[in-house]
Amino acid sequence: MIKAVLFDLDGTLADTARDLGAALNRLLAEEGMPPQPYEAVRPMASHGARALVRLGFGEGLDAERAEALRVRFMDHYDASFTGETTLFDGVNELIAELDRRGLAWGIITNKSMRFTDRLVPWLPFVIPPAVTVSGDTVGVPKPDPKPMLYAAGLIGIAPEHCVYVGDAERDIQAGRIVGMKTVLANWGYIAAEDRPQEWGADIDIDHPLDLLKHLDQ
Repeated sequence: MIKAVLFDLDGTLADTARDLGAALNRLLAEEGMPPQPYEAVRPMASHGARALVRLGFGEGLDAERAEALRVRFMDHYDASFTGETTLFDGVNELIAELDRRGLAWGIITNKSMRFTDRLVPWLPFVIPPAVTVSGDTVGVPKPDPKPMLYAAGLIGIAPEHCVYVGDAERDIQAGRIVGMKTVLANWGYIAAEDRPQEWGADIDIDHPLDLLKHLDQ
């Protein structure tokens, strides 16, 4: 019996790619580098600051330079992380229906607490999440299972009674490790070269409201 639905944040609940891309392009401008188009940023937006820095500056950065750029990117994003971020269509309708059915909902993201502690309350969720676990809440991010187990423990629901919805391979991996039913969000930040059909999700859906029919099965 499903008692809770847990979600990734970037690319699953919230469309954050434009603000992430804007932060990257401000950093690139400082370095005299050409901007990255939205079409290039979007599929990388779920993969974190390091991936976005590599997108803008290439794979040849040494570790020290890459880390310095990552820190500056984070500062740029911190200055404006709500400018164009929105919830995906259907998210609030889904959350309202989950609540009507008596199901808890929450967030397990690799985004750091530096941002989630402010972004999640700012987002116009019709009902606030029962739990929010960030990438640094337990010291390790997904695909490590610890964030999944921690979230389930906080809401007092065993992992096998939870659904986890995400748009990245690590989301599906983490959910499967702990025995959650895994759902791939096809509207998310999936790159053309990704092979989501090989990630092992239990189901995949094209719109948030598509989840509802699977909760009845």
